[in-house]
Amino acid sequence: MTEQASEPLSLLPLDDGNPTPLYLQLQQAIEEAVRKGSIKPDAALPGERDLAKQLGISRVTVRKAITGLVKKGVLVQRWGSGTFIAPQMRLEQPLSRLSSFTDDMSARGLESSAVLLSRSVGPATSNELMALGLSPGEQVSRVNRLRLANGIPMAIEHAVVPSRYLPDPSLVKQSLYAVLHEMGFMPSRALQRLHAVLLSEEQASLLHVPPQSPALYIERRSFTASGEAVEFTSSYYRGDAYDFVAELTISQPERMHSNDA
Repeated sequence: MTEQASEPLSLLPLDDGNPTPLYLQLQQAIEEAVRKGSIKPDAALPGERDLAKQLGISRVTVRKAITGLVKKGVLVQRWGSGTFIAPQMRLEQPLSRLSSFTDDMSARGLESSAVLLSRSVGPATSNELMALGLSPGEQVSRVNRLRLANGIPMAIEHAVVPSRYLPDPSLVKQSLYAVLHEMGFMPSRALQRLHAVLLSEEQASLLHVPPQSPALYIERRSFTASGEAVEFTSSYYRGDAYDFVAELTISQPERMHSNDA
């Protein structure tokens, strides 16, 4: 699941005769290896002791170098798992705009792709009935996918759509919204709720992160212009690659009356 970066790091040149401090040399060498692609995103670094032994330097020097790279965002430390090369991208996702994953990645100049995990048609569950305002026995189409940007797993997405809007889930290749738009059921507004979670072993494996890594769980219910619930999607976004941003406006206080103290 996680690539080990020990072999490339064993070749990093550190020079005691160089006036540049050893911890800075190590930082520069790791950054150069990341830039060249010698060390891949999400690769695990060896432990401090192993790295110090490989390079012939002290653990204090290694720790100082790693601390600096964590602050710069080159490395990430995951409690109980170790130190890893950070994802090459960290995305800001606005919460005030309704758009598809495909459109979001395209707007950033990234190539989006999807790995189909499962798809099915069947009676709505009690949770799906409530979320979509359906009657018991109504059919829904389900599409579960792993979403990637430039080949890097970013999110696990479970989409549920009433079958009257999406009778065949195999129509969804990339963008669900593109299919709904073609069928005349494009969402125009949505309600979202989100909270932090820890990924299960299966989820973490799909997203190429250690088990119990932090993630953001988002539930979205989308509606057509006429108010019909057309989509219920639950997604797990990896916490080390996404920043969710919301723009807030400050409400102006009511004018005080002249007789107010």
